[in-house]
Amino acid sequence: MKRPAPNKVLITGGAPAGGLSSFAHTLSLGFASLGIPAEVIAPGAILQRWRELRDPNVLKILSTTAVFAAPLARRAICVAHGFPRADVHGWIKFMAIVASYKLANRCAQLACVSHYAAVHLRAIFSLRVDAVIHNPVNPLFNAPADDDAAERTYVTYVGRLHPVKRLEHIFPAICALLEEDPSLRACIIGDGELRESLAARARGNPRVEMKGALGAEDVCQWLRKTRVFVSGCETEALGIAYLEALSQGCTVVMPACGGGLEIAPELLGKSVRLLPLPLEQGTILSALREALHEDFTPFSASRCEASAIARRYLEADKSRIEPAAFTTRDAVIEG
Repeated sequence: MKRPAPNKVLITGGAPAGGLSSFAHTLSLGFASLGIPAEVIAPGAILQRWRELRDPNVLKILSTTAVFAAPLARRAICVAHGFPRADVHGWIKFMAIVASYKLANRCAQLACVSHYAAVHLRAIFSLRVDAVIHNPVNPLFNAPADDDAAERTYVTYVGRLHPVKRLEHIFPAICALLEEDPSLRACIIGDGELRESLAARARGNPRVEMKGALGAEDVCQWLRKTRVFVSGCETEALGIAYLEALSQGCTVVMPACGGGLEIAPELLGKSVRLLPLPLEQGTILSALREALHEDFTPFSASRCEASAIARRYLEADKSRIEPAAFTTRDAVIEG
């Protein structure tokens, strides 16, 4: 028997400038557009909302440490935004993340943001994935920008300045491209532990701009000045920044691995240029050169608009069955 729609949705977010915060905020807009009020709270605040946590009329969408509240929650979907990495999280946090997903399997539903992440959780950790639902795109990016190649002079990166993103590894190729083409500039948008070292390497080059963390509206404006968007993370769970860049007329250069391959398979070899593994300076520079001369291909991010993704979560919620029958269930909702 399918459940009625919830009368409210509670979504746990993350750091104000992080991707998890953007996910939660955008998803809340999607539910609001469907006429369902949604509230974003910090993961640590979930236990303070005991009445709503136990209310079967309130749908809880839990991420990160809030997943540990799943055994206490009624009507919850836990979201895996990727898969744990010991080299990034350390072994203690690695095991804690796996334990939280195991709890989700016993007490709630577990959704993944990509099939790539789902495959790893199933194959390596023997977890049941109940739904694959791509991340929502901020409504700002649903209106495609008109292409004017003459005005697009930037090679841009948007994301955390963290070693896992491999920006330090691809940065020399970006600088080499700037040397080859004096009309180009580079823009690095984001914050993190590598900001100072990247700024030091860029110092003295007036065509490399370090913008720090920006809001969605500012990111959208920079992408409309961008010719090539580049990223080096081989284990990107989905890559919402890829969607945003494509929607604004950029050519994307990304590793030939990760959830980003699911976003627009029809554009592979066109507006999406792949970096073969291992990432080497020669192949990175070659892919950047090719991307510069790629013709603009219109792309719509409407498939991941907030309301569509909110509906996916409602479909997953309605298909929920009793925990006793959960041991053999492996339904996938395409994102």
